[in-house]
Amino acid sequence: VALPHRPVVNFLLTMRSEPGMAPGDVVAAANTVSCDMPVLDLYLPLLCGARIEMVPLDEVTDGERLSERLAAAGVGYLQGTPTTWRVLQEVGWTPPPGLVALAGAEKVPADLAHWLTGHGATVWHMYGPTETTVWSTVHQVRPEDDPLPLGHPVGNTELLVLDPSMRRTPIGVPGELYIGGDGLAQGYLHRPELTAEKFVDDPRRPGERLYRTGDLVRYRADGTLEFLGRTDF
Repeated sequence: VALPHRPVVNFLLTMRSEPGMAPGDVVAAANTVSCDMPVLDLYLPLLCGARIEMVPLDEVTDGERLSERLAAAGVGYLQGTPTTWRVLQEVGWTPPPGLVALAGAEKVPADLAHWLTGHGATVWHMYGPTETTVWSTVHQVRPEDDPLPLGHPVGNTELLVLDPSMRRTPIGVPGELYIGGDGLAQGYLHRPELTAEKFVDDPRRPGERLYRTGDLVRYRADGTLEFLGRTDF
């Protein structure tokens, strides 16, 4: 996936505000560079004046060693998949006071998020395909969330729930999620057919594109999105 500078900068500036990051924060970089999550792990701390604690990948899958590193470094900001968070939970790790916890890239179980909030962590549910630059939605987890909603779009992007005829669906009616705005990638490197299939023309705005996620969602009455599954399964 080819990401130009514009969507990456847009993503980082948005993340600086929400979930936010401050000078002096200690941020664990605990995600493999084979995925896009390190864009946040590495570049957002540099933008905000925070400190990065590099975590070797062999420690990420070892709950005891990972918990020891987090404690020794005084980490207060960690982005991870539910698998990473569950590894920490299973070894009896206790989140430090004021922890900012970002969870995404896999379906985030509500019980896992509430375990973190129950220890005083601020938990953000993150959703987004690589094709729209790391995360496309953010949601601060609330006690009543079950299942966790996808939340609202990051800055300068939009979320559309459309039927097979590319018409908006009413609240509560399932449809495919399309993403537009400044987060879109250029496309797939050397794969023009797949790029044309997934990055489609926006019928409302000539010359603009939308990304077809293949995710089945619906808008809830409170304005948040609920993930229902895939359109291709």
